[in-house]
Order: sequence, then C-alpha cells, then structure tokens
Amino acid sequence: MQSSFSDLEYAAKKKVTRRDRFLAEIEALTPWDALLTELNDFYPTGEGRGRPPIGLAKMLRMYVAQQCFGLSDEGIEDAIYDSQAIRRFVGIDLAREDAPDATTLLKFRRLLERNNLTRKIFTVINDHLAAQGLMLREGTIVDATLIAAAPSTKNRKKARDPEMRQAKKGNQYYFGMKAHIGVDAHSGLVHAVVGTSANVADVTQANQLLHGEEREVFGDAGYQGVEKRPENRDTAVKWHIAMKRSKRKALPQNAAGRVADAMETLKAKIRARVEHPFHVLKNLFGHRKVRYRGLAKNEAQLFSLFGFANLVLAKRRLATKHAWSPS
Repeated sequence: MQSSFSDLEYAAKKKVTRRDRFLAEIEALTPWDALLTELNDFYPTGEGRGRPPIGLAKMLRMYVAQQCFGLSDEGIEDAIYDSQAIRRFVGIDLAREDAPDATTLLKFRRLLERNNLTRKIFTVINDHLAAQGLMLREGTIVDATLIAAAPSTKNRKKARDPEMRQAKKGNQYYFGMKAHIGVDAHSGLVHAVVGTSANVADVTQANQLLHGEEREVFGDAGYQGVEKRPENRDTAVKWHIAMKRSKRKALPQNAAGRVADAMETLKAKIRARVEHPFHVLKNLFGHRKVRYRGLAKNEAQLFSLFGFANLVLAKRRLATKHAWSPS
C-alpha cells in the first residue's frame, strides 16, 4: 500500500515524542492476536443489509488508545484526526477513510460491557504475562483506592448517581466508588479487580481478591480482623495485616518492640508494590474520576484499565523479549 504524504512526513521527523514511545511499547507488549481471537465471536460480521462494520482490530486499537489516554468517545475521535501517532497506532489512513466516530466507539464499548469482555481482556493479558513468568502466584497484596464521581445534580436526571456513595478518608469526605485489587506480591501485577461503592469496607472484599493459590496475603490496617470473617475461616493463607497506627506507636521501647516495629516496616515495603498499579491508573491514564453512571460500566472499565496497566508495569521485564523501534 502506497504511503500518504503525511505518513512520509511523520516517518521523517527527528524527534520521537513520549506519545510515540508509549504507543510503541503498547504495540509491542499487547497480545493482539489472543485478544482478537477472544473478541471475534462477539463482533458483528456485517452479513446482510447495511454498511459493513469497521474492522475489529481498528476498533480494539481505538478503544485501547482511549483507555490509555483517558479520553472520552468524542475525545479519541478528535485525537485520531489531530495526532498522527494515534492514527498510525489505530491503523487509520485519512487519505482513504474516515476515523470511526464517537457513536461507533460507544456501540463497541457497550458490546464489551454487555458480554463481559473487558474481564476477558484482563484475563488474556494476565495469561500472556504469566506465560512470560511474571506472576509467581505465591503471595497477594490487597488494597483499594477511591475514585471520585460527580456529586452535582446538574445533569439530565437531576440526581447524583444512586450507585455511588460517600466515604470518609482522614478528615475528608469523598463521593464515588472504590477499586479493590489483588496484586501479585512478586511482580506487582494486578490479578483481581472488584468495583464497589465508596462506603464498602475494604475488609469485606478481601476474599474476592484472592486467586486461591497464594500462601501469604498482605494488607494495610483496613483489613484488621480479616481472618475472622466467615468467608475466610477456611482460607489456607497466612495474613500479614498492618498494625493500626495507634498500636504501633504504643510499642514498647525494648527488644521485642523494636522487632515488632521492624516487621511492620518490612510488611510496608512489600505492600508498597500495590501503589504502582494505582499510580498508572490515576497519573498515567488519568483515571481519577468515574466516566460513566452505575457501578457495572465503571467496573467493566477498570478491568481494561488494570489489564493495560499490567502491560505498562511489565514493560521493563519484557523489554528484552521484544524488539521494537518507535514509529
């Protein structure tokens, strides 16, 4: 296929931007063939009347770019027209075709949500990373983060999202939801995701964040008493839960107290790995506020986001296994 003038001009540019590098990494690390195989049976074939659907590969790449750059449906449509880097990643040549519009992407997202396919995207990515030896599955770190929702009632329904709730953290109240995750203690990669309202206690979701093969589980003080809950009584793991701050401050100033304090420091260093996926989610992908109404749609998005966050976190370990050059 003959290259367009804009393609040739882009290829000749001297500066490689951070967007170029980031998209090249996602291009190299994503198991595209496995994802397309998983989604193919659910994607319309275009048989019969009407305009044939846009290719699944392009729609998936458009969706991936949307999630990684934190864009709305209209935002990613505009970005395809504005950014040659994103056009090349999606596979759009404006000299020959228009970019898929926001409505087309909306329908694709609803297809993913309706068929629970974002969870499958998450699973396919994790299976790919596990095949690379990145998940040892011997230990799990559990944690949760608040994701804000708009508290305003200035919207079409004149009401706040009924599935979002208010929670207090420190001296401040937050309205929204929680993303609960289980993270591999060795690699720091997310293997379990649960979305709940913000007022749901972290400890109530701990059991759902285990894959069943771990022998040790680490959590902060919000998981105190987790081993006594009915759903965990038969769970054959050793729980390493942080002391409450007041109890740690009250440790005696003797040998036993120093040993206990050192153990808390060691547990905190292990738990610190759970902050890396949250950093990617909120700072790299810009997902600090929920984009949709209702828990189901937002939880579905979390599976995609944490799946691609795992690729970002794994890129250093996988770099030697992939040869790529920025476009």
